[in-house]
Parts: sequence; structure tokens; C-alpha cells
Amino acid sequence: MPDFANPADWLPWAFASLMGFSILVYVVLDGFDLGVGILFPLATQAEQDKMIGAIGPFWDANETWLVLAVGILLVAFPQAHGMILTALYLPVFVMLVGLILRGVAFEFRAKARDRHKRLWNRLFFVGSVMTALAQGFMLGLYVMGLEQTWATYAFAALTAVFLAVGYSFIGAAWLIHKSEGALQSKALRWGRESLWGVILGIGAVSLATPLVSTRLFEKWLSFPQVLYLAPLPIVSGLLIMWLWRMLRVMPFADDRRSWQPFAVATALFALAYLGMAYSFYPYVVPERLTIYAAASAPESLFIIFVGACVVVPVIAGYSVLAYTIFRGKATELRYD
Repeated sequence: MPDFANPADWLPWAFASLMGFSILVYVVLDGFDLGVGILFPLATQAEQDKMIGAIGPFWDANETWLVLAVGILLVAFPQAHGMILTALYLPVFVMLVGLILRGVAFEFRAKARDRHKRLWNRLFFVGSVMTALAQGFMLGLYVMGLEQTWATYAFAALTAVFLAVGYSFIGAAWLIHKSEGALQSKALRWGRESLWGVILGIGAVSLATPLVSTRLFEKWLSFPQVLYLAPLPIVSGLLIMWLWRMLRVMPFADDRRSWQPFAVATALFALAYLGMAYSFYPYVVPERLTIYAAASAPESLFIIFVGACVVVPVIAGYSVLAYTIFRGKATELRYD
């Protein structure tokens, strides 16, 4: 743990924690946005309008967390920012193209004439898939220590598929909460069919992580650490069993409980992310660069910290306000 009496010690830890939190919030919130986009072709046109309405008030605020995380990486850990983006230049480019396609298609489809609407629907789907696959590929390479070999590329490609399916799962869980009737029934089926991707994805990353280095192997599997960490996979397994059961007995007679699959999925994603954070701490570039070696000067970090104390509550407050105002079931998103 950092020495909180020394700014050079606690400031890098604070920014690493804030960056990690921002990435987790982004993965959950924009994850369901991307998941809804991936599921888009499986719905009818009327259902697609409801799906857009389920994410319309939130998607731009959700992506703000990604901007915050990348901004922290740039200003607080500039050396790591250069190393990571150099190694991941191509998937980052694909992700940005996907995000642009999603944003443009999202706005244009609501205003286009019927004969053009199908084009924007396809582009919304393509942008969502591109973004999800690019993020999964980056995750796989990061877990492998940014090594550029055929084996790490293969693992990254596998992770890309699993993350895309995982996003479709959390997207389905969000639709279970925000929809009703036929669309909710479809979302339940999509959730049941995509849960396997969550299981396989978490399993693949969990099994591969200890093999990256001797340090990680000892951190997870040496005694007594293996006993201390046992609750993490046990609780994750229980959450998966809970999700499996819920998705087979829903819809509940009381639809007010429709939020439960999304809440449990969020907890599962959070546990998986905490496991990764434990694995790589104190490294910001796995096995190469620690957060303390990569951090900017303490004087610069303190100035940035003061700004973050203002900006982060504003972003969080805006997100909470949006989810509070637009709670309840989704309707068709319209601009007229």
C-alpha cells in the first residue's frame, strides 16, 4: 500500500485507482450500449426503435468515462500512454472508427427517411461490433503483457470474440430492465444464449493471467494467497449460477425486479475487473513499467488532482441525473 504521507507515493496510486474505476464504469455502462448495438439485427424495426430509446439518454454520458480514463493515462502516466498506444495503435484506430460510426448512425437513423434507415441501422451494428472487438483485442494483448507474437494475437482474437459476446449479454440484461412484452422476452433469450461468452471470457483471462509471468503465478497460486483469493472465484461462480437461474424463471410476476440481471451482471464484471487489478498492480504496463515509474512529477500530479476533484464529481453527477430522470421503461426515441 502507498505511504499517504508522501505525495510522490499516494498521488500515482490515486490516479491509477481513478483510471481503473473509470475503465470499469465505462465497460459496464458503454458495454450495454455496445451490446444493444450488437443485438440490433435480431430485432424487428419497431423493436429496434425501442432499443435505441433504451440507450438514447445515456450513451454519450457513458462514453465520457472512456475519455476520462484515457485523459488520466495521458496526463498522469505519459510514458505508459506512449508505450500502450504504440503497441495497440491499430486496434485503437479500429475502435475510434467504430465509435464514430455508432455516433453518426445513432443520430442519423432517427431523422432519416425509411428508405435510408436500414443503412444507418447496419452502420450502427457494424460500429458496435468493431468497437467491441477492438476493445477485446486490446484487452487480450494487455493481459499478455503487450507481447507481439502469433500466440498472443490468437489469444487477443479469442478475447475479442468473448468480450463482444459479453457486451451482448450485458446489453440483453439492460433490455430486460428497460423493455417489456415481446422485446423483453427476446432479451431474456439473448441473455441465456450469450451467458456462455461471459463464462468463457472470464475463464480464459483468469487461466491465462497466472501464466504471463512467475510473479503473477506466485501472486495467485502460492500459499497462503490462494486461500485469501478463493472467495473471488467462488463468489463469481455463485453470481453466474444466480444469473443462469434468473434468466430461466423470468419474467417475474412483479416486473419491478427486472433490474436484477443487470445488477448481478455488473457485480460479476466488477469482480473480474478487481481480479485483473490485483494481478497487475503496481504495473501500468504489465511486467514493464510501474505506476510510480511512469507517473508525472508530483507537482504536476497535484495540480491535476485538484482539477480531477472538480471534474469527476461533475461527470458522476451528470450520469446519476440522467439515469434518475430517464428511469423506467423505454419508449421510441424521437426528435419531433
